[in-house]
Amino acid sequence: MEKQVIVAIGRQYGSGGNSIGKKIAEKLDISFYDRNLLEEVAHVKNVDAEVLERYDEKSHSLFFKRTVRGYSSSQVENIADLQFALLRSKAADDDSFVICGRCADTVLQGFPGLIRIFIRADDDKRVQRIMNIRRMSEAEAKKTIARHDKTRRIYHNHFCPNNRWGESGSYDIVVNSSVLGIDGTADMLVKYIEAFKAKAE
Repeated sequence: MEKQVIVAIGRQYGSGGNSIGKKIAEKLDISFYDRNLLEEVAHVKNVDAEVLERYDEKSHSLFFKRTVRGYSSSQVENIADLQFALLRSKAADDDSFVICGRCADTVLQGFPGLIRIFIRADDDKRVQRIMNIRRMSEAEAKKTIARHDKTRRIYHNHFCPNNRWGESGSYDIVVNSSVLGIDGTADMLVKYIEAFKAKAE
């Protein structure tokens, strides 16, 4: 049976981490999860995925909550817990997949096939990428990047206080996508993953 591999990708906003994750999944012929994980959660819980997306990887309401009889008043926490449970279930079923965000680097700790990657990029490259993709001015792109990075950091560090977002010690490999570009970074990481799999076997 093919050795299980779980690629957990953390990423700076504008680094191309999502695109790199998709390319890795395509090259390894395994599933890719990001926001589409919410669609599975919505299907299981019989709710509208668009409702869940409002609270996906958001930092607001984490600090304005209370817990009553073990249940949190924060929709962010409740939806996060549903995603974490689904990820653990997939991993326990011996599935191989690439997952962007969702605290997977910590949530899936203990699975031997887990590879934790963080993708960053030079600030000027990130600004240019967001300007092009979202058709923003330079000032708007900088504000958007700062806001998203802050949200991801708060969200991740809230659920994973012992594995800080973006800090090298929290990952197996940290890579600057500006050096090789999206395709080159994906190719390099695939070689790393295949070497990891070969060593595990």
